[in-house]
Amino acid sequence: MSSQARSQQTRSSDRVTDPDTRRAHALAHLVLNGTLVVLFAALFVHAGALPSSMWEPLGAGSFPRLILAVLIMINLGIMVQEWRRYRSETAAAPGLVKRWLWRHRLALGVLALFTLYIVGVPALGFRLASLLFLILAQLALGVRRPRSLAIAMVIAVTFSFGIDWLFRDVFIISLPRGPFS
Repeated sequence: MSSQARSQQTRSSDRVTDPDTRRAHALAHLVLNGTLVVLFAALFVHAGALPSSMWEPLGAGSFPRLILAVLIMINLGIMVQEWRRYRSETAAAPGLVKRWLWRHRLALGVLALFTLYIVGVPALGFRLASLLFLILAQLALGVRRPRSLAIAMVIAVTFSFGIDWLFRDVFIISLPRGPFS
């Protein structure tokens, strides 16, 4: 295999030359895969509670549990590999996490807004929670001029109320109503 073909098959963390970044990538992979292991384990437990059917001798949860078990094993393997890489690298320079957080503040802010949206849908209802999320997300993404604000409001109203109408009246699927509906 040529060196060019080998370089095309490397992961993103293998291409990084900075030792601080290599160790940080290994730690990020450890955290991500550990989180996925916990999520998949919780889903594995919940899949065991799926109702069984007389048509399925193994039960409804057998296939999802098999897939989740394989995913857990793959993530544990990745964690072992990344742990070895993490231990072999030197310690990162101070302030690396703060710089990374600052560089990714927009993505993290939108992710925080989305988390609030998910929590807010049952409490406020789909229409109001979607309206607030879309307005706040567009403000976070930099909408400031009056014309842009007007367009953002039209988009927010259209998507929040329009999607609710589409699901309620066309698909006949009820979305969460909330206290104001």
